Amino acid sequence: MRTLQTVVLLASAVGAALMAGLFCAFSYAVMPGLSRGDDRAFVQSMRHINRAIINGWFLTPFLLPLPLLVLATVLAAKGHSGGALPWIIAALVLYGAAFLVTGTQNVPLNDTLDKVPLDSAPDRLREARAAFEDRWVTWNTVRAVLHTASLGAVLWALHVHGTAVRELSP
Repeated sequence: MRTLQTVVLLASAVGAALMAGLFCAFSYAVMPGLSRGDDRAFVQSMRHINRAIINGWFLTPFLLPLPLLVLATVLAAKGHSGGALPWIIAALVLYGAAFLVTGTQNVPLNDTLDKVPLDSAPDRLREARAAFEDRWVTWNTVRAVLHTASLGAVLWALHVHGTAVRELSP
């Protein structure tokens, strides 16, 4: 069971790291770059990104850490690296919060922007961008911080787990 716990924690860390990196990159590179374009280019680019990102390369590391962290919690609660349990729970709560931010904030903003016709009048594109950009960037930063904090917690859980495994070894 210790090996399973290690594998589950490692896979959770990889998923959290990929999500933290992705959302951080949006915060410090993608969105600042898009902000320099005109309204039509901004709306069109975000629409393309939001459609392209729904694929297995994104969905696997985005979705998989949640059930893995639940499994890690159960394993730790059953006595497999119990000292790591608070850190695993913290990682799960932080990851879950980031997941909720994505589903309740960023995705609805994406869906609204997706409905704006690209051949709209310049004023309509400017309004759509204004309603989207600052809110989306703020919530993206929140989820980037949450994913990064979740990664830190799961890495510390791995450390505690590894220490416990070494202490039990003959």
